[in-house]
Amino acid sequence: MPISARFAHVNLIARDWKALVAFYEAVFGCMVVPPERDYGGPDLAAGTNLPGARLRGVHLSLPGYAADGPTLEIYQYDALANSVWPEVHRPGFGHIAFAVDEVEAAREVLLAAGGSSVGEVVTSVTTTGTRVTWCYCRDPEGNIVELQRWA
Repeated sequence: MPISARFAHVNLIARDWKALVAFYEAVFGCMVVPPERDYGGPDLAAGTNLPGARLRGVHLSLPGYAADGPTLEIYQYDALANSVWPEVHRPGFGHIAFAVDEVEAAREVLLAAGGSSVGEVVTSVTTTGTRVTWCYCRDPEGNIVELQRWA
């Protein structure tokens, strides 16, 4: 039997949380859901298994949802681990997706705001005959973002 649950948030760990927040505000219209977080101490160290851990950041409301809806949580730890560049085919969380009115136009806004492209804009037909136009891009820190429009 499944547990009783509802979706709460997705977390991105940033190299520069303020710059990444500004990107998601400018490109997707996300808005900060106060308060700004500044966590440290024994509970964070115990919960993360990182002695001396400290992090700062905010939650962002997602487009199409009220401030009490699911959020994008962007945090930055004082000490960051070395990481590998996200890849679309690496096991684990792959990307965050946004439904947009026009994929090409949204892609241009994302690129102008400091993002980059992963692949081309394509239109696919699903097994049910539905058309979807989509592309993968990266935010300024390399996280993969899908832009999609279902017809």
